[in-house]
Amino acid sequence: MALEAGLLAGVLGLLGVWWGLHRRGLSQCLIPYVIQSRHRNRVPTDRPLHVLLCIADHYEPRCGRVPAAQANARVATWVEKYPVLFGRFRDSDDQPPQQSFFFPIDEYDADHVDALAGLCRAGFGEVDIHLHHDHDTAAALRQRLLEFVQRFRDRHGLLARERHTGQARYGFIHGNWALDNSRPDGRWCGVNNELDILRQTGCYADFTLPSAPSPAQTRKINSLYYACDNPLAPKSHDWGVDVGRAAPPPDSLLLIQGPLLLNWRNRKAGLLPHIENGCLQATQPPTLERLDLWLRAGVQVPARPDWFFVKLHTHGATEANQAVMLGRPMVEFHEALAQRAARDPYFHYHYVTAREMYNLVKAAEAGWPGTVAAARDFALLAPPLLARPQMQHVIPQHAQ
Repeated sequence: MALEAGLLAGVLGLLGVWWGLHRRGLSQCLIPYVIQSRHRNRVPTDRPLHVLLCIADHYEPRCGRVPAAQANARVATWVEKYPVLFGRFRDSDDQPPQQSFFFPIDEYDADHVDALAGLCRAGFGEVDIHLHHDHDTAAALRQRLLEFVQRFRDRHGLLARERHTGQARYGFIHGNWALDNSRPDGRWCGVNNELDILRQTGCYADFTLPSAPSPAQTRKINSLYYACDNPLAPKSHDWGVDVGRAAPPPDSLLLIQGPLLLNWRNRKAGLLPHIENGCLQATQPPTLERLDLWLRAGVQVPARPDWFFVKLHTHGATEANQAVMLGRPMVEFHEALAQRAARDPYFHYHYVTAREMYNLVKAAEAGWPGTVAAARDFALLAPPLLARPQMQHVIPQHAQ
């Protein structure tokens, strides 16, 4: 009887864990998570390790439908404080911390974008495109994206450029996590062929994922991969082809995911693990302990096992999150990175923008044998007003 009671308790416990994960949008990716687990502890300590750190900011000054004066103050705080707080820090390439501002074109404000452009011209990041929409159509989405690509390029001097053609390219984050109409209830998108529209309007990569605990979370986790659109069905990016495992499929879009793990050291009610989803906010400040989890996610390209892609996300404009992003937690994190690099000759860290992370993915895919610094502009160049001087040796042969 005692044995039976123990087995029953164990089964009930497992069911409880499964239900808790299911409610938080993780049940669909449990099998991939378990399959990945055998690689999860293989973070090298006896050879060089390069952390490629990108902070993708869903930057929404009007979040909460605040008055215009408050939205303006939020932007002004970022522009004023960021250089003061972080200008003294340098990564292994002598670059300062970078913020990738994904600005919501549905809340477009020219003054806000100009202010961020000035911060970026000072050397602290780049601007890409964010969008919230609902019950949209493919035609309306295409028109809106093309309009704002042109506006960001011509009016503000922003967005990446193709090395050979100069064509404007942009990184993308979908509002409410609902990329490619991926919510079960069909809200906050409405367009089943969104991946194709993004690709056709100049999107170089999507940075939306992970979305857990949203139900829009994909089965594919901790990955850099290509997804092909199925215009007859939603959530075409639920699965795809890993970068470096096979040739990119025709007409596919690159998705760059951040880490998604279960943190068993931090449990709810002593049972359910917390979700580590790479979010930076008031309740989730950056720490070296979290960095170890981000590395264990193993978001990599096979040809460069020494490169670890760490894409984090935040909603940095709000006051609550400014306390982390523009406060002591972030300052202490940058200090901790520098201290770790100083005591560990194998540890290298690189602050990169979304565009630079894309370039490094493509460089690794091409078998690039050189340094991180020399591949930051591998395929896509920075906007002219942000472009750093280039020496001959930093223009990769692959991109000639």
